[in-house]
Amino acid sequence: MMKPYAIALLVIALVWSTPVLAEEAQEFPGVSSGTVGAELVIADFNSGDKPNNVGGDFGSWDKDPNDESQGAKINFESGDALGDDTGYSLRIDYDVDSSNPAYNGLWMKLQNLDATKYNTLSFYVRGDVQRGFTKRVKIELKDNSGQSSQFIITGITEQWQKFSIPFEKFRRIKSWDALTEFVLVFDDINTNPKTGSIYVDQIALSSE
Repeated sequence: MMKPYAIALLVIALVWSTPVLAEEAQEFPGVSSGTVGAELVIADFNSGDKPNNVGGDFGSWDKDPNDESQGAKINFESGDALGDDTGYSLRIDYDVDSSNPAYNGLWMKLQNLDATKYNTLSFYVRGDVQRGFTKRVKIELKDNSGQSSQFIITGITEQWQKFSIPFEKFRRIKSWDALTEFVLVFDDINTNPKTGSIYVDQIALSSE
């Protein structure tokens, strides 16, 4: 029969020898295993109207509104990433198929949001099969110093996927206590096909 102190030593040895697996941040998506700790949903679009959940406005933008060969627009769509039939997501139609330099997308105000208690930006994305969709899109955060930082996600499909980006990937952001804007960018370099639609939902900050 094994003595109590021997059992204790065996348990300690097993704990120290068990590997701890960590999800690595990459430029392609992995479906998050879930949120641990605090979470703040910035926009779930479930009201089908503006503003977002933190009181900020949002809308589409494009580099040159006078160039009719490029642009973006947004629409609320019934049904959302979490399967709520009464909820909404946001569809973004984009067009960067222009002979001129072209980029456009979605802007969203964050109201000088204090994000110091969080460490991850997350959101759900899927493509529109009928309209076509890019598999790459650029994400940008801005702080109240005017500094901005970008990160490209890849691997968008026709199915909802949760993309989680650690704050450390936004290397140029210095003022995490005052985030001013979330921006989604389609450009004529990373976007293929150059016209299409993607859906976005459940933009959030979390401590994972």
